[in-house]
Amino acid sequence: MKFVLFTFVNMEETGFITALFKDYNSIKIKELFGRYVRLIDIENLLDNFGEEFSLKEIGASVLGKPIHSIQFGNGPIKIMAWSQMHGNESTTTKAVFDLINYISKYSKEPLVQSILSNCSICIIPMLNPDGAEAYTRINANKIDLNRDAQNLSQPESRVLKQIFENIKPDFCLNLHDQRTIFSAGNTPNPAVLSFLTPSMDKDRQIFPSRIKSMQLIAKIVQDLSGLLPDRIGRYDDGFNINCTGDTFQSTQTPTILFEAGHFPQDYEREETRKYVFLALISVLKAISEGNFEEIDHNKYQEIPENKKLFYDIILREANSENGIVDVAIQYKELLKEGELVFIPEIEKIAYKIEEYAHKEIHCEKKKIAINNKYKLIENVIVNKIVLNGVELPLKCG
Repeated sequence: MKFVLFTFVNMEETGFITALFKDYNSIKIKELFGRYVRLIDIENLLDNFGEEFSLKEIGASVLGKPIHSIQFGNGPIKIMAWSQMHGNESTTTKAVFDLINYISKYSKEPLVQSILSNCSICIIPMLNPDGAEAYTRINANKIDLNRDAQNLSQPESRVLKQIFENIKPDFCLNLHDQRTIFSAGNTPNPAVLSFLTPSMDKDRQIFPSRIKSMQLIAKIVQDLSGLLPDRIGRYDDGFNINCTGDTFQSTQTPTILFEAGHFPQDYEREETRKYVFLALISVLKAISEGNFEEIDHNKYQEIPENKKLFYDIILREANSENGIVDVAIQYKELLKEGELVFIPEIEKIAYKIEEYAHKEIHCEKKKIAINNKYKLIENVIVNKIVLNGVELPLKCG
């Protein structure tokens, strides 16, 4: 079943997104590139902010690395956002710096003026600098900060909670990356962007504050659907009070989870960062103008729920000692000698794999050898694939 969202889009309302899309290369911070983004990579950028931005050191990580906040705007609506609480999820960090560059470069534009005069914004661009350095989801104590919202066992979690209590935000933006495995619903379309309004309780009740986050997500999808048709998904809203979004939402603070996903062949997430930037502009515009409250919050439920329907590579109808099989390969992201590498690994072997792949190779029942072996085994790193005597490229992208 194919989902089509918001077919009737008011082009006059979404024209600003198209204009920013076309002008993005002049906005993008070129110094940040790729998936491996560390504190050292953003420190020079932090030092070069203009006077309209207030930079503060708000705490330190387990290993003593500084955690910063960036504040701008002087309006009554308070917005709090944080990125890279999972150290290996850097796409939204890149988009945050694109956003700040845009605010600085176009400070006299009506849209920017509206945001700055109506909103006061606090962004933590890198909550987990230790995890960012090690390129891990967890922090230096091997704790997932997004499961530490109640225990507050980690210094990074306590920093985030303290800023939340100090600011008392009207809206929260929780910025993350997602794996390449997700599709936008039951479709062959990868979820380039995904969103969630976390539940407030185990019954997933819809209170007025949660309605606001639903309306905002619906507005983002409305604004971006022309650029990303059928490639925006939403997550299941199962309640987990240990998650930061669920905890903040339970205080009746409208909270939105952003998930940066996979754009075709974009393993560096440079295309995806552009759409995250546009989504950030969309939500800030909607909050500053208040027009999102005109949207039917039920539109949120029309966004297709993410499914795990993708592998990175599928070899179709390969002739091996296992017979004629499909072979699914997934890249594992590893840090080697200070560089991020993508290691292919056999994830699944079956006579027919129903899922999709970002790259499909049709073997046409020809003989295949992986690592010079014809008998294929799951959970094996792939160093070499030979199809009918010809070696296949393994590099992603």
